[in-house]
Amino acid sequence: MIPRYNKKEFSQAKSRQLLPIQCSWCGKIFLKPKNYIQAYIKGKAHITIDYCSPECKNQTQEEKVKGICTSCHTPFERIKSQITRSKNLFCSLSCSTYYNNTHKIRGTRRSKLEAWIEEQLKILYPHLEILFNQKNAIGSELDIFIPSLKLAFELNGIFHFEPIFSEEKLQRIQEMDKQKFKLCHQNNISLCVIDTSKQKYFKEASSKIFLKIITDIISNHLPSKST
Repeated sequence: MIPRYNKKEFSQAKSRQLLPIQCSWCGKIFLKPKNYIQAYIKGKAHITIDYCSPECKNQTQEEKVKGICTSCHTPFERIKSQITRSKNLFCSLSCSTYYNNTHKIRGTRRSKLEAWIEEQLKILYPHLEILFNQKNAIGSELDIFIPSLKLAFELNGIFHFEPIFSEEKLQRIQEMDKQKFKLCHQNNISLCVIDTSKQKYFKEASSKIFLKIITDIISNHLPSKST
C-alpha cells in the first residue's frame, strides 16, 4: 500500500472518511475509507488496497520485464506486452503526460502568450535566428532559443510552481526543469526562466511585461545595443 496522506490526516480522519492511496501498479490515486485501511493494516486476508482496480491487480500476475522511464529515468517494472507497446516508456501517467507535453510537435498545445511573443520577436528581430519550441539544442524542448547568442528562455506558468493536479506531478515538473537547467549549462547556453503564473488569461497589455523582459535580455547579449 502506498498512502498519499500523512499521519496527522489519518489520526484526525473519521472511521468512514475517504483517504487517498496510490495504486502500486499504475500510479493512479484512488480513495478508501479509514476503517478499510485499518483492517488492511491489521492483516485481514480478504482486504486488499494495493491496486485501484481488479485489472491492475491481475496485471501483476503476468510476466514482468524491467524498463527505464523516458521522462524521469526511474527504473520500473511492467508486463511484457506494455513494454513492447511503445519506444517511450513511463513509470506513471504524470510522467507520460509531462513528457508528451514538453516534447510536443511544434505548433500544438501552445499558449496564446507563447504564440504572441513569437510573433513580436520575429517583428523586432527580423535578422536574428530565433527557434521556438524546438529540442535540437539540448534534446529537450526550449520555449525560445537563439543559437547565435547561446541564449534560451522558458515561460513557466502556474503548473511549474503550484500542485494544481498533485504534489507528485509538481515534483516531477520541477525535476525536469532542473534537468533542463543542467543540460543548458552543459551546452554553454544561458537559460532565463520567466514566471508567467500571475497571468491567468492572455491579454496583450499584461503580456508586454514578459516581452520587455525578453527583449532587454536579448539586447544585453547582442554585440551592439541596437535591434
